[in-house]
Amino acid sequence: MHDDLIARARTWLAEDPDPETRDELAALLDAGDVTELTTRFAGTLQFGTAGLRGELGAGPMRMNRAVVIRAAAGLAAYLHQQGSRDGLVVIGYDARHKSEAFARDTAAVMTGAGLRAAVLPRPLPTPVLAYAIRHLGAVAGVEVTASHNPPRDNGYKVYLGDGSQIVPPADAEIAAEIDAIRSLDDVPRPDGGWEVLDDSVLDAYLARTDAVLSAGSARTARTVYTAMHGVGKDVLLAAFARAGFPEPVLVAEQAEPDPEFPTVAFPNPEEPGAMDLAFAKARETDPDLVIANDPDADRCAVAVRDGERWRMLRGDEVGALLAAHLVSRGARGTFAESIVSSSLLGRIAEKAGLPYEETLTGFKWIARVDGLRYGYEEALGYCVDPEGVRDKDGITAALLVTELASELKERGRTLLDLLDDLAVEHGLHATDQLSVRVEDLTVIARAMERLRERPPTELAGLAIVRAEDLSKGTDRLPPTDGLRYTLDGARVVVRPSGTEPKLKCYLEVVVPVGSSDALPAAHARAAELLAAVKRDLSAAAGI
Repeated sequence: MHDDLIARARTWLAEDPDPETRDELAALLDAGDVTELTTRFAGTLQFGTAGLRGELGAGPMRMNRAVVIRAAAGLAAYLHQQGSRDGLVVIGYDARHKSEAFARDTAAVMTGAGLRAAVLPRPLPTPVLAYAIRHLGAVAGVEVTASHNPPRDNGYKVYLGDGSQIVPPADAEIAAEIDAIRSLDDVPRPDGGWEVLDDSVLDAYLARTDAVLSAGSARTARTVYTAMHGVGKDVLLAAFARAGFPEPVLVAEQAEPDPEFPTVAFPNPEEPGAMDLAFAKARETDPDLVIANDPDADRCAVAVRDGERWRMLRGDEVGALLAAHLVSRGARGTFAESIVSSSLLGRIAEKAGLPYEETLTGFKWIARVDGLRYGYEEALGYCVDPEGVRDKDGITAALLVTELASELKERGRTLLDLLDDLAVEHGLHATDQLSVRVEDLTVIARAMERLRERPPTELAGLAIVRAEDLSKGTDRLPPTDGLRYTLDGARVVVRPSGTEPKLKCYLEVVVPVGSSDALPAAHARAAELLAAVKRDLSAAAGI
């Protein structure tokens, strides 16, 4: 068995085009590190609806140039199968380790396959790539990014010509083409022949951002902004300047791209401590709100002053605020969200007489809703201009929430006041998450198996009135690995993360609110219920 492992590693080494990963793999072979080699060659990094994402390093179970070249060749072969022999593939990338090299390799593979390739001029937000696909009439797009993952990771997102991320069966068909590649020697990779775009695409995207705001709206809210060591700063500042908002005060320590993300444990605004520097800057400058993008700027986090402290709004709270703002402006079209997001959006849409849809997790599903006008997901993702970007967009979301804060400010009100109004009108929809990060993925599999075999009958003293195993699909949703419990006054969804080694449990309780005077009691009751649901669900799942 060891002989076979060593032989496979030596074959991979002979093909690896990257001196760094070649040296890494050669060192493992020279050391006879069978344990690490076994990990690296236990299979191949799987291409799915999230594309590829994993730890950088040598071997087929890591993100590296050899894996990316195979993925690009598989995508090119798939496009050929779909009848696109010479169509355009546009490629973007963030500022992570190896991102530019992966983008360049992708361009070389597409060119070698007879397709046309165009690469964005420098590291730019993912929404710019999503916009560029339809703007340029491309047949596909690739974004090299691991979003908010740790520094050691990178990833590879694939979009088709409609500007949306791939969904089944395209993912499986691309994966089959990847598996069919025998050797990198079979993949032509010319040294040039692709186009490096100028700033005209970025300029067109920025011009499009104006469309999310109302003509003549208030533009007075002052912001503190952090790019979280990512690529959002320059684009967001340009968009805010075009719109006429006050220039955001930057969190200088996190303003410039840095693939090491030195000031945060995880470059995700939702993670504990990630917003500490932004809150410190807010205490210095007293803005109206704090805005953060994740490293590829497709997510947008918002924080507000709550008494004497600064508080991050939950994604569900921002999702409801943006929905209410769009309704107040007379927006028409379908409002959509994923199954793990708050049911408050459905209440807002129903009251406004607007169509409402619920989808599986991820913007690859939300963006495909017919007639979409607005979509959001609780993980800080908002699509406020689906005709421009059919994906989450942290730049346009930041513009829209700052417009809302400005309009409220002109009336002596805040985002928290509007949230209170929504609670009185629709009931207090309070959400929380039980998220467990693991080293061993079997922990997640065992928890899901335990819940399927011994499902709870109540949580926090609330009876479960409906339990759904989403792996079987529903009349509205295709199959996915998840469980949904509908309780008397609450809802729980349990699923493995699609991008990180986490088990995620999404909790929501709904507490009626008779008047604004009843809000403090409603908040206390909601906090009590959420804590109890979290405790009981943790016990039921064995986590």
